[in-house]
Amino acid sequence: MASTDVEKLTIVDPHTVKVEEDPSLGSEKIVRQDGILGRLRYYEAVFDKKLGIEGHGPDRILPHEKNPPSLWFSGTMNISCFATGFLGWEFGLALKQTIPLVIFSTLIGAAVTGWCATLGPPTGCRQVAICRYSFGWWPSKIIAALNVVEQLGWCTTACVTGGLCLTAVSDGHVSLALGVVIIALVGLVVSFIGLRAVLTFDQYAWIPIFIVFMVIYGEAGRFADTKTPSALAGVSFSAACLNLFSVCYGSSASWSSIVSDYYVHYPVDTHKWKIFILTTLGITIPTCIGMVAGCCVASTMGVDEEWLDTYENDGLGYLIQMILYPRGFAKFLLVLLVLSSIGMTTIAIYSAGLSVQLFARPLKLIPRAFWCLLLCGIILALSIAGREHLQEILENFLSLLGYWNTAFFVIVFLEHYVFRKGNIDNYDLEAWNTQSKLPIGIAGCSAFLIGIVGCILGMVQTWYVGVISKKIGGGGDIGNQLTLVFTIATYLPLRYWELKRFRR
Repeated sequence: MASTDVEKLTIVDPHTVKVEEDPSLGSEKIVRQDGILGRLRYYEAVFDKKLGIEGHGPDRILPHEKNPPSLWFSGTMNISCFATGFLGWEFGLALKQTIPLVIFSTLIGAAVTGWCATLGPPTGCRQVAICRYSFGWWPSKIIAALNVVEQLGWCTTACVTGGLCLTAVSDGHVSLALGVVIIALVGLVVSFIGLRAVLTFDQYAWIPIFIVFMVIYGEAGRFADTKTPSALAGVSFSAACLNLFSVCYGSSASWSSIVSDYYVHYPVDTHKWKIFILTTLGITIPTCIGMVAGCCVASTMGVDEEWLDTYENDGLGYLIQMILYPRGFAKFLLVLLVLSSIGMTTIAIYSAGLSVQLFARPLKLIPRAFWCLLLCGIILALSIAGREHLQEILENFLSLLGYWNTAFFVIVFLEHYVFRKGNIDNYDLEAWNTQSKLPIGIAGCSAFLIGIVGCILGMVQTWYVGVISKKIGGGGDIGNQLTLVFTIATYLPLRYWELKRFRR
């Protein structure tokens, strides 16, 4: 790149665009700046002015800029949760055991996310920016990177499940690959506009999705097998319960690393208990609606060979179509159910774009919309490559989410209550993007990495079973529990030492 180009790239701060009066753009005119990034920022600002496309990126939302949106709901009641409900049956558990486990583990994971949400309104910071106050400047980049991977994984599962429904609706005329492309592109359009569009979509999209799940309960619930006991016993039974807990907990806890992204516009004086309860229940209830429906349908597989054959040979979309009746009505409901996949995709792409910008300052100079476009391309590649392996993706991916989000939560929680006395006034909120005023990060990074060591010892995946977990029925997942203990034991003493040594 020529030296003049480099100069143009470095002098432009895309988040300090000057404005002046001009009747053609309402009350303000956006000044065109030099350089590639300046030009991109100019067009982004124009779109923001005329179409309402969000242009402030990951910046902290100041108190006078707050405008509280409605809670999102449709992102958690979706086909992916329905498919996750099948895992209890696949692990060999009976329906009466699966349902309580699903509800309890989802509630625990949602509570983790609910607490993280309470930091959004008073700080005005995105979740990755908040973790800088405990992880430090450089280690927080690990969280930003993992966040991107996490959201890519969520989008992949959403695109595959949505694509399965579109394939069933079209009687196979729309291939699974094409269905994946359609879901990803629609999600991209909504997330491209920004938080306003994401929340508006999710504010209404959950209504038809909820109706569809109620129809599924009505059509399939009466066939649920509540009598057949589990063939497992003893340690093997305990292992299956631990594995299901890990998956369902990971599904709900995984929102903890992005949740405050959707609360930064709430007033700073919003009561934290209100945020905690609304978020916890707002995740638990819709997630359980989808998962328990999946549990009920899965329980019929041992007594209804036709449903089992359809599920194994044709996929989830065709199974849902077979459950619903009559056929024309079933197709209509499947189309509505596709909205659930789009809802999850919009949330994930939006937060992934913010995490990319928070990873490094140079990346923040590039508009979020560009990152959304790039991420959509990666999502398409992953979804098309993994479209035939939905259950394997769910079983492994959701468990992995729980492990690192547990370590993330513990570190942020301990920092807030132990070292900052649970008081937002003990945070220098103006320093959220100033490396010299943030913790060094020795304690946060070390505790996070040692917590991951705990998860490796206790994890259960199709490709690896931890040394300790092998002793529980050949593979009982206690990765989250060990991560919790290892992280607490490491962070507390190291953070005390870090504060004493560096005083920040």
